Amino acid sequence: MDHFTRRLCDFEFDRATIARAAAENRLLTLEIEFSRRCNFRCPYCYVPAESYFDDELTPDEIREVLLQAGELGARRIIILGGEPSIYPHIREMIDFIRRQGMDVEMFTNGSGISADFARWLFDRQVRMVMKMNTFDHDLQDRLSGHRGAGRAIAAAFDHLRQAGYPSPEAFMAVSTIICRQNLEELPRLWCWLRDRGIAPYFEIITPQANALENCWLEVDPAALQVLFERLAAIDRERYGRTWDVQPPLVGNRCLRHQFSCLVTSKGEVMPCVGVTLPLGSIRRQPLQEIVANSPVLKDLKNYRSTIKGPCRECAQADGCYGCRGAAYQLTGDYLASDPLCWRNEPTAP
Repeated sequence: MDHFTRRLCDFEFDRATIARAAAENRLLTLEIEFSRRCNFRCPYCYVPAESYFDDELTPDEIREVLLQAGELGARRIIILGGEPSIYPHIREMIDFIRRQGMDVEMFTNGSGISADFARWLFDRQVRMVMKMNTFDHDLQDRLSGHRGAGRAIAAAFDHLRQAGYPSPEAFMAVSTIICRQNLEELPRLWCWLRDRGIAPYFEIITPQANALENCWLEVDPAALQVLFERLAAIDRERYGRTWDVQPPLVGNRCLRHQFSCLVTSKGEVMPCVGVTLPLGSIRRQPLQEIVANSPVLKDLKNYRSTIKGPCRECAQADGCYGCRGAAYQLTGDYLASDPLCWRNEPTAP
C-alpha cells in the first residue's frame, strides 16, 4: 500500500476519499461545539467570558446543523467544547447523531465520565478522546487549571477501561499537548498508550488565546523536531509503524480543511479551532452554501497553489501544509508558512 495513502492513525481518511470530498464540496467530518462551558481552565486553551454563553445554539439548532452535515456526506461528528461530558443534552445529541447513521467522536477532559456514562458511551460505540498531558497529577492539575484534574482523568480512564474501551468496536485515544513541562516524559506516555491499544494524539499547542499569555509552555521548533523523530523511531522499531515526521500532529497529518469545518457554539462556521475566521453563520445561511462558497475554504483546498513561503516548496508539500492555525494566529495569514515547523527555521550562515 502506498505510504502516503495508508491511514497513519484512526483520525483521518485515505487520500482518494479526501480528494473526492474536496472536489465535491462535501464533508467527511464536522467538528461542533454544543457549548463552550468548561470546568477546567487550561492555560493553553480559551475560556470565554460568562456573557459569551448568553446566545449559544439551542438543541433544535444543533439538531438542524447535524442534519445538514449528514446531507453533505459527513460520516463522523466530532464533539468539542467546552467540556461535552457536562453539557446537559449530551446523551440526546449523541443518540440523535447515531440515528442519522453517523459516528460520534468526543473530546473530553473526563470530569463527567462516570462508570454509568462510560458504559452508555461504549454501548453506542462513541469514539472517545481523553485529554491527558502527563502521569504527574500535580502537573496535570497545573496544565488543567483545576485542582483534582489528574485524579478525575485517572478515574475516567478506569471507568472507560472497565466499560470495554478500547476495543475494535470502541476506539479510544488520548489527546496530549506538547509543552516544556511534559516534554521528557512523552516517549514513556506514548509507549504506555500504544501498549494498551490506545491511540496517542500528540499535538503542538496552537498559539492563540491563553497560550499567547503563557510562554512558560512554549517548546522551540528544534526541540519539537527532536521529539517527533524520537517518537517516529519508537513507533518504527517497537511497533512496526512508519510515518513522516511533520507538524503539527505526531504520527499523523492534518488535512482537515479538505473535508471538515467547525461549527461553534454560536453557530459560526470556521475552518478549524485555530483558523478563527468566521465563514458564515448557520443561523443565517445553510451549511452547504457556506462550505461551497467560502473563498477561505477554496484557498485551503487548493493549498498546493495558494500556500506561501517555504511551505510551498517543501519536499513534504504534497501531503502537508503545516498548521494553518499556527500560521494564522502568528502571522494573520492563513496561507503563510507554518512558523512552528522546524523546516521553516532560518539556516545558519
